[in-house]
Amino acid sequence: MSVYDKLKALQIELPALAVPAAAYLPYVQSGSLVFLSGHIAKKDGKVWAGQLGRNVTTEEGQAAARAVAIDLLGTLQHAAGGDLNRVQRIVKVMSLVNSTGDYTEQHLVTNGCSELLGEIFGARGQHARSAFGVAQIPMGACVEIELIAELA
Repeated sequence: MSVYDKLKALQIELPALAVPAAAYLPYVQSGSLVFLSGHIAKKDGKVWAGQLGRNVTTEEGQAAARAVAIDLLGTLQHAAGGDLNRVQRIVKVMSLVNSTGDYTEQHLVTNGCSELLGEIFGARGQHARSAFGVAQIPMGACVEIELIAELA
């Protein structure tokens, strides 16, 4: 099953390339690697604000990370010249989770992204990963994720 068949089966529509909110590019390609800038969680078109351990649950954080993954896929599709089938491997995911000092489930939040990438790309979606708890993310977002992928 192709990447697009999997997206259709999951009823996922990829967004258009987002315009950066500051002085950076949405992605940069170096050789066969493409580095996607951090994408913040959005819900209903607005920043998904909140802090894990205070007013956002782990399950809500997982949903936010999944939403970020969908946005990342939209950017990755653009970087791949419109064809996600060119993705040879999701190499690395780095997740920043806006969380209280005593919250320790950042890795579970990030699974929302990692699991979707696995569903879409199969073995090509298995990746190295880091998940950090941070005191704040731009615009108060609950999750921000960046991604590195290898293109054919």
